[in-house]
Amino acid sequence: MLDGVELKEPTPEGPSPKEPTPKGPSPTAAPEGPFASLNRAQREAVDHGRETPSPAPLLVIAGAGTGKTNTLACRVARLIADGADPQRLLLLTFSRRAAREMEQRTGRVLQRLWRASAGLAPPSLPWAGTFHAVGARLLREHAARIGLPDTFTIHDRGDSEDLLEIVRHAQRLGSTERRFPGKGTCLAIYSRAVNGAAPLDAVLRDAFAWCAPFERELRGLFAGYVAAKQAQHVLDYDDLLLYWSHLAGDPAFGPLLGARFDHILVDEFQDTNALQSAVLKGMKPDGRGVTVVGDDAQAIYSFRAATVRNILDFPAQFDPPARVVTLERNYRSAQAILDASNAVIALAPERFAKSLCAERGTGARPRLVTVRDEAEQARCVAETVLHHAEQGVALKAQAVLFRAASHSAPLELELTRRGIPFVKYGGLRFLETAHVKDVLAVIRFAENPRGRVAGFRAARLTPGVGSALASRLLDALAVAADPAAVLQSFAPPHGVEAAWRPFAALCGALARDGAWPADLERIVAWYEPHLERLHDDAHARRADLAQLVQIASTYPSRERFLTELTLDPPQAVSDEAGPSGDDDDYLILSTIHSAKGQEWKSVQVLNVVDGCIPSDLATGTSAELEEERRLLYVAMTRAKDHLTLMVPQRFFVTQQARAGDRHVYAARSRFIPAALLPHFEACAWPAVQAVRGASDPALLAAEPGVTIDLAARMRAQWS
Repeated sequence: MLDGVELKEPTPEGPSPKEPTPKGPSPTAAPEGPFASLNRAQREAVDHGRETPSPAPLLVIAGAGTGKTNTLACRVARLIADGADPQRLLLLTFSRRAAREMEQRTGRVLQRLWRASAGLAPPSLPWAGTFHAVGARLLREHAARIGLPDTFTIHDRGDSEDLLEIVRHAQRLGSTERRFPGKGTCLAIYSRAVNGAAPLDAVLRDAFAWCAPFERELRGLFAGYVAAKQAQHVLDYDDLLLYWSHLAGDPAFGPLLGARFDHILVDEFQDTNALQSAVLKGMKPDGRGVTVVGDDAQAIYSFRAATVRNILDFPAQFDPPARVVTLERNYRSAQAILDASNAVIALAPERFAKSLCAERGTGARPRLVTVRDEAEQARCVAETVLHHAEQGVALKAQAVLFRAASHSAPLELELTRRGIPFVKYGGLRFLETAHVKDVLAVIRFAENPRGRVAGFRAARLTPGVGSALASRLLDALAVAADPAAVLQSFAPPHGVEAAWRPFAALCGALARDGAWPADLERIVAWYEPHLERLHDDAHARRADLAQLVQIASTYPSRERFLTELTLDPPQAVSDEAGPSGDDDDYLILSTIHSAKGQEWKSVQVLNVVDGCIPSDLATGTSAELEEERRLLYVAMTRAKDHLTLMVPQRFFVTQQARAGDRHVYAARSRFIPAALLPHFEACAWPAVQAVRGASDPALLAAEPGVTIDLAARMRAQWS
């Protein structure tokens, strides 16, 4: 999935008022229907449990390009067709777009099964969504029983950093003799500890060594941060999983929560962290009804606290052990590309064994191109792109991948010089722009007047209201029985009243009327004069606000809008959203992490040398090194017809201690030893400029009375 997430309609909160779901296949439905095209392994996964009353949990190892999404959708459809209640089926994904696509595909399969039942709408999947979205929904539903106010709001990463900074300042941590970590680093440490269920000292030792001397101060900071969140009735991203994992693991509440669902299916299981694994194990400790799908060879997100151990250790966690079905028939790439990719990943010491085989023919071997330096690499890549374009391969069907965003800088200059349009993932996101954050702060403040971060930002939009005055207002709101009354009676100093009155009137109307999306239109109208005052490019930013209003109209309530927009934001519009001008075709530049889940006809990978792949920052442990191997494998398996790995021989490095600016020489990545070279066409550029292998047409509900004080547990973690 690329960095930008497409915004879709929200998943319904509850079951749709449609016709009852038939229990079992329609009598007039074809016996095989949409399942007839499945290969043997896919069919095994789809039919798992049909002949066994209490089947073991299922692990589907889905190799790259093997039809994972279709297989999972068919399994969901098979369960429903055999009588499973869609309202008791939980489908967990890593993006709302994936959940929506799964629901649509499942519906199409069921429609084909029941095609004789004219007018019968396919059932919705009311519990299909991301881990964070489902967690937010469950916590909202059970808030009263777990010590949460039902009006809690959810902080995005930016708001969480701001709240940490407030606590950091209050504890005077910025005034120490040594440089204390900034708010972004502090939040990264906190998030890694929470999501990885790891002790703080271990996180500091393994990932933030320079911060280790501040362990005591950081522990106090995080304790203060948790207390501040609870006092302000806010949760952050990590809380959504942390609270849910405590719910699922509670001896009294966990079984009740698990009994709510007959089947739990998890997509991309290799990307789960310790909390997500704990949620699954807590809800279904015996594994009954559990299906997880993933590929250990594509586990590349340890920096987000994901762990490959979740999928590697999954079968042995249950008694009887989980059944493992492996999908190896690849529908994406030519066999020559798969042979090279298989050879690279086969050198991993621990993995689920598989060998991808192509459905599309042999194709040309991947090219291993040696160039003199990064400048020559850029020229070679640009000429290869133009060659493929002349052969009829659209720019959008081509991608250049790299380990780190900085690696593409010379190429970007070369593409600009040659007039080749491109998009680079990522850049600023829609919700990270200042004007959108301003408007959302006002909405969040209206929804939860005790939210200090949103209130601080919203109040300071009024000219003349600085940090001290905003803090005085928020202090009064924090202890008020009626925050709305305090806001209306608040008296700012002389000279600020005229600007303050419209803001107070706006907040009063938002608290009183509660009409949606008229609330947002009212906020935007109030904000427009401030937009002109604060930004020189107000015109472009105004278009973003218009889009925000349009997005809001697709949500039924203010609370749903805030929750889902925070959990699954759209990509930027006015800031780095795409190529300039009127180009409707453009080359894709992307980090390998952002390219996972995508495919292109032609893929070129930059800097396949030691120091870049693997990164010289990720060779400290065997686990880090093996993830780097998987990164190269993911990059290679994005290619359908043409794959080129670039090997520059030297790099120009600046600001080296004691050595100054200098050239360093690089060696081919250790992941492609000499024994693997027969899988590649090795050549040097510019001695060999012809691009081999042109397109070949042949390749073308819990029980009452159960209560848990989760707030106390959150505080105790840092005591």
